[in-house]
Amino acid sequence: MIRPPGCRALLVSPRFAGTSFWNYRRTCELLGARYSAAPLGIITVAALLPAEWELRLVDRNVEELRDEDLRWADVVLTGGMLPQRKDVLALVERAHAHGKPVVVGGPDPTCVPDAYGAADFRVLGEAEEILADFVAAWRAGATSGTFTATRFPDLARSPVPRFDLLKLEHYLHVGVQFSRGCPFGCEFCNVIELNGRAPRTKGTAQLLRELDALRALGYRGHVDFVDDNLIGQRKAVKPFLKELAAWTRARRRPFEFTTEASLDLGSDPELLALLRDANFFAVFVGIETPDPAALLASNKRQNLRRDIAASVRAIHGAGLFVNAGFIVGFDAEGAGVADAMVGCIEAAGIPVCMVGLLFALRGTQLARRLAAEGRLGAEVVYEAEDADQCTSGLNFTTLRPRREVLRDYREVLARVYAPAAFFARARRVGRELDRSAQSVRPSVRNVLRDLRGFFGMLWLQGVRDRAVRGEWWRTVADALTHNPAALKIVLSFAALYLHLGPYSRELIRKLDEEIAALPPPAPPGARQAGAPAGPAGEA
Repeated sequence: MIRPPGCRALLVSPRFAGTSFWNYRRTCELLGARYSAAPLGIITVAALLPAEWELRLVDRNVEELRDEDLRWADVVLTGGMLPQRKDVLALVERAHAHGKPVVVGGPDPTCVPDAYGAADFRVLGEAEEILADFVAAWRAGATSGTFTATRFPDLARSPVPRFDLLKLEHYLHVGVQFSRGCPFGCEFCNVIELNGRAPRTKGTAQLLRELDALRALGYRGHVDFVDDNLIGQRKAVKPFLKELAAWTRARRRPFEFTTEASLDLGSDPELLALLRDANFFAVFVGIETPDPAALLASNKRQNLRRDIAASVRAIHGAGLFVNAGFIVGFDAEGAGVADAMVGCIEAAGIPVCMVGLLFALRGTQLARRLAAEGRLGAEVVYEAEDADQCTSGLNFTTLRPRREVLRDYREVLARVYAPAAFFARARRVGRELDRSAQSVRPSVRNVLRDLRGFFGMLWLQGVRDRAVRGEWWRTVADALTHNPAALKIVLSFAALYLHLGPYSRELIRKLDEEIAALPPPAPPGARQAGAPAGPAGEA
């Protein structure tokens, strides 16, 4: 059966797990948004589909999927990351109940294709490489199939994402992507498995066309470069940043940018100046641990022989604040990891720290090593509502007693997210940031959003919350006194604490329950290894 050229394709971005570090629900509510990040992957897939196909996008993080949408569709396309897996599988079942075939793709189906056996079609790998094969099979009348990319595509083939399908007013920020891949080989990371060790980049004109398309839709404000490591290919990124700065100035700074980069950014003054000139204001950095032995054993060599606090301060001095990732549970970490990690966070002055438990993602060097050692937990379909690296981890037998690892993790969370500690770090960053060069021309909608956020925080944190209000007022006063240009950034930390404070307390409650449920400690003199893992999956 040959299908006609036209097709009604329903693209569904599945709901992320309800409790996640990255959820920021309360912060979104404060600012009148429904979710933090727009789904870049699904709108890139949309741009790769045939021009004659009729498309409809439903992002389940900001709106409900209606039966009417499913009745309309000829085919449903979905997929994503592990925290979305449960919703994807529920969507497959629901679409099948309406007699609609489902296509799945994205990082989690690519890593764990057997978890998505219920889908009719599986597209595994980067869509630019393989989606056309699915389309050809669909047109030829295929009712099922698996299509696997055999190489990493040239990103020059990547189209301008279909930003027009988004309800832009629902999000705090929108994403773009300049590069994929990372030159480093961290044992625990699946970026190099999914996207390779040799970073691939788009052309400068190509990425600027994406920004032009976004600007033409009337969007203004925060744009996130979702690259695995924006500075992984410096010979390409430096000329790009120069052109981006010129583009930004010529258009009166419609956007301000964030991204992810490795810690060695702090050692490159030229690159920091380029990011500053291009209007970047924040960067996420994977610090992971201050323990040199753990860094060496996990092949995170780029953070060795480097003063972490000095590197972070250099980034702050260029006007970009640092969010950072930390991991507890490495084989080589010592018993004093909690003190060392808290000391590192305080010395660097990083308010927002994503502290998680080590997780052996399928397909990584770590998972292969642990499997060879007989220490990897059994693989099952992940069904948790709160699957991320904070609430799910240690899916292997730890070398240190599991109780000790969990207690160290609990201590780090309790100390770094205590109100006094969090807001003290926010005040330090407020003094260190040089914000003299960065600015954005706000839209009326963004100005109203910021005012709504300020008065909401004033009430929620400055008046109602007794545990926080003294710190909130001290932080606002400190920024106004020492660096008024950084006030908006400092207030953004306070807004994030609306989520991070309660979230950290909920994590601590769950950790207390998990620790209490562990078997009693071994008698003195007996060695007790970490318990075998629970359900395994990707985080």
